[in-house]
Amino acid sequence: MQIPKLKIGDLVAKLPIIQGGMGVGISLSGLAAAVGNAGGVGVISGVEIGFDLPSYLTDKVTANRQALADHIQRARELCPKGILGVNIMTALSDFAEMVKEAVKEKIDIIFAGAGLPLDLPELVKDSETKIVPIVSSAKAANVICKYWDRKSDYCPDAIVVEGPKAGGHLGFSEQELQNDATQSLPKLVQDVLEIIKPFEQKYGREIPVIAAGGIFTGGDIGNYLSMGVSGVQMGTRFVGTHECDASPGFKQQYLNAKKEDIVLIKSPVGMPGRAINNDFLEKVSHGTQIRTRCQYHCLKHCRPQTARYCIAEALIHAQRGEMDGGFAFAGTNAYRVDKLVSVQDLMDELTDELTAHQGKIHQDSAS
Repeated sequence: MQIPKLKIGDLVAKLPIIQGGMGVGISLSGLAAAVGNAGGVGVISGVEIGFDLPSYLTDKVTANRQALADHIQRARELCPKGILGVNIMTALSDFAEMVKEAVKEKIDIIFAGAGLPLDLPELVKDSETKIVPIVSSAKAANVICKYWDRKSDYCPDAIVVEGPKAGGHLGFSEQELQNDATQSLPKLVQDVLEIIKPFEQKYGREIPVIAAGGIFTGGDIGNYLSMGVSGVQMGTRFVGTHECDASPGFKQQYLNAKKEDIVLIKSPVGMPGRAINNDFLEKVSHGTQIRTRCQYHCLKHCRPQTARYCIAEALIHAQRGEMDGGFAFAGTNAYRVDKLVSVQDLMDELTDELTAHQGKIHQDSAS
């Protein structure tokens, strides 16, 4: 059976796979271009993307904008025909500036989560850039759709529904994460598919729903496609690739991880997160104050005066493999990554598994 393509407006990806944006510096132009060339949607993370520029500590906003432009241009040079996106967290203090820079560079898609990106349609006005909110509930999807419809006469070009098994910051309370049955990704997907129907009717077009969080194999992809989604977003699998922009030390955290090492943490930004436990996180959990001074001002709602450590500094250390000063965000299945492969080999593996899964379903239905 033929694998369905992923269509977002006039953009058509050969494979229904979006590589999740991972920051700080885990998915940059190298990984995004490789995924785009392999038929998926490659995504650059815009979170503190200028961290490696000399001017970052003195003029962070300008450094981030410059680095974003540089990575978009480099990704396009490496991937002239593929689909490329950027993930820009709504919670970033320079969210609007980063969106405008991405639009200026003619990025194909902007993915926006970590809050409600209510002003996003106005920021991309008169451009061809598609806008895709990332939500963790049907309520959030409904709020965004209603607001965009009322204020901008626009509906999302697609919606990513991220469930409780994802890595990084999570849009759930700790209690919800402990009660996965009520917040399961299949239920969330079905709820969002229902919420968007009136908006699809009004605008006369499909709003593709993308499932994200805990998806690991081609069989997983097939299961979600059978639920009515148009594609999936995967982050963890792409860390285990040669093209991932993280350091070897960061990737080694995944290769060494056991199931019990994947833990929930309390982030300084007030949201729970999922990461691979290490000595740094052990110190934090025991009350050690790693840092008290903030020199990044990266997130609108961070409270550095009460934080036990600086999240930006910790993630920058981790990207460089300096794990004594940071940690690796990861999804629930990170412990299953046992080797590094090329992006093309990973996409081929997922495609073969998806094809086999679809063939089995077709055979079962015919018997």
